[in-house]
Amino acid sequence: MLKQRKSNRQAGSRSIAKPPGEIPVGVVGMGLMGTSICACLLAAGHRLHCVESDPTKIRTARRRLLAVLKEAAAHGLIKESLPHVMERFTVSSKFDGLKDAEIVVESTVESLSIKRRVIKEIEKVVSSRALIGSNTSSIPITELQKNARHPERVLGLHWAEPATATRFMEIVCGNQTSLAFARRAERLARGWGKEPSLIRRDIRGFITNRIMYSMLREAFHLVDSGYATVADVDRSMRNDLGYWITFAGPFRFMDLMGIRAYKAVMKGLLPDLNCARKIPRLMQKVTDSGGRGTSNAKGFYRYTPAQAKRWEKLFRQFSFRIRDLAKDYPEDVGDRSSLKRKRTT
Repeated sequence: MLKQRKSNRQAGSRSIAKPPGEIPVGVVGMGLMGTSICACLLAAGHRLHCVESDPTKIRTARRRLLAVLKEAAAHGLIKESLPHVMERFTVSSKFDGLKDAEIVVESTVESLSIKRRVIKEIEKVVSSRALIGSNTSSIPITELQKNARHPERVLGLHWAEPATATRFMEIVCGNQTSLAFARRAERLARGWGKEPSLIRRDIRGFITNRIMYSMLREAFHLVDSGYATVADVDRSMRNDLGYWITFAGPFRFMDLMGIRAYKAVMKGLLPDLNCARKIPRLMQKVTDSGGRGTSNAKGFYRYTPAQAKRWEKLFRQFSFRIRDLAKDYPEDVGDRSSLKRKRTT
């Protein structure tokens, strides 16, 4: 439930008028996703301090970050020189470097206890006006707010990889989140090249993961029950849902196709969909055998190490091309500013 308070309304609007270069930001955690988030924030013009506990990741931070920035620059998303961009970046194991940050993104492992501990450390050094956003895929934000000094400024910031290319972001409110801070996060996200969605009431998995995992459950059911192969399911989804989903979400698509037909299909199909609560057999089999996907060339498909690397490269190239395609089409055709923004982005 969103809460509105006068003091938070003032806090929420105080830094938004400033350009990104005058808004220092922080990130905690510099793994794959954290590095990608760092690149996105630097590309937007922010001064950034990152906190990382792993000495190896600290030593390799600049090299890994520069590689992501080079990719974004190659696709025209960064106009300034990369050495100049990197001048705005610092990394250490100390939280003190976050003291001036007006928003800190927590991007550690998906563990409630670890994320709570990190939020506690962040709150020791940042001002009471600073936003704290947790990059979580499913942990309820209300749980992360417990024992926080200022729970009203703690919210979820759900990113997608690669953060430099994807326009996706979910801003998730816990039970104590202030509307002023949520709206402030929305405005910041648009400055990062995102089209953010606001989840107004806390729910596990948020929007995309709840819908996607419902789809994944049905996909596993079709394969486990012998109706289709993994490749069959992928092929059908790629050439139907996969072709239109970037253009329109499910509700817009039903408008375009004709709503009444969907109601008729729902009546017969919904009772027949899989509602199992257990891990699917195929998922259990693949993970038990050590499969992690392209990261170790072993998953639902067979890969040579070279093929796995090739698929990863193709996916990143695809992500930037989809970004270019999507910005040619409006979020809302009634929003003329949106059309103008997309032509100039």
